[in-house]
This record gives sequence, C-alpha cells and structure tokens, in this order.
Amino acid sequence: MSVDQMTLFTALLALVAAAVAVLGMCLLATAAGRTWLAGLRKDAQRLAFSVAAVSTAGSFWFSEVGGFVPCEFCWYQRILMYPLVGVLGLAVWRGDDLLRWRALPFSLLGVAVSAYHVQLQWFPDQGSSCEVAAPCTQQWVDRFGFVSIPVMSFCGFVAITVLILVATVREDAGVVTASTTSEEIG
Repeated sequence: MSVDQMTLFTALLALVAAAVAVLGMCLLATAAGRTWLAGLRKDAQRLAFSVAAVSTAGSFWFSEVGGFVPCEFCWYQRILMYPLVGVLGLAVWRGDDLLRWRALPFSLLGVAVSAYHVQLQWFPDQGSSCEVAAPCTQQWVDRFGFVSIPVMSFCGFVAITVLILVATVREDAGVVTASTTSEEIG
C-alpha cells in the first residue's frame, strides 16, 4: 500500500470514527437513544478496542513504513493511545466492565492533547516547544483540506471516549453508570 493510499484510507477511517462519535453522543443525549444503545454495550466495548488497535497500527505504519517523523505532540498522543489497546483488549477478553473506566482517562487526555495539536497546525504562528527537526506544525497528511494526522488522532480518541460511555449504558434504565461484575461484589 502506498503512502497516498494509506493516508486516504486512514482519513476515511477517521471520518467514520467521527460520525460514530457524533451519532453516539446524540443517542446518549436522549432517554430513547440510551435505551437503544443499551443493547450495544458489548459491541461498543469491542469497537472501542478496535479503534485503539487500528489507530496504533496506523501510527506505527506512518512512522515505520511511511517514514513520517513524529513530533513531540505526536509522541504524547502515542503514549496515550498505545495503552488503550491493552486496557480495552483486556476488558473485552475478560468481560470486565470496570477495566474500561481505566481507559477513560487515557482517551480524555488524548482528546485534549490532539485538540491542542490540531489547533497548533491550524494556527502555526504560535510558539511551541517542538523541535525544529520534527515541528508540531508540520502536516504530513492533508486529506479533504482538513484531515491531518492530529485530526485523525482526535477523531479516534473522541470515538473511543464515546464508545466507552456507550458501553456503560445500563439495560434496565438506559442510564449511563458504572457497572460491577459479580466477582467484584463477592
């Protein structure tokens, strides 16, 4: 797969992740939406894991195959994304509902860091602490006029955050809450 094909593919995946996140937020905002989402709890957890795994694989591909040099904020986003694969994967494998709460701080911090990185690229005249060799304002990818690697990262982190919240919707009341497993009670 060429760099051009990969950037198009990952940009499209980012837009799909953004659409999933927006739809999820809209459904979480209404009682009827939460009731509908309650049936998708386990699927949401698996999908959050899949987003983290694909994001991590894409990150490796861009640096190792594509030859893109990660900047300082790219590294921060990687530091926040990579553990999500393990934590969410373990949550899916063990069926542990509380493990996903351990993933939420990583995804929320990832949203903040990637949002800051996006605005650095959009307004490059600001000062930043990034190195000259790997400037944070460098846009390795510019698909559809606005999708850069930090935008892809932002979409991934937002989708993971929303999917974690969707995975916490209780089936009985359509309420977002922390749930416990029988092992933790006894």
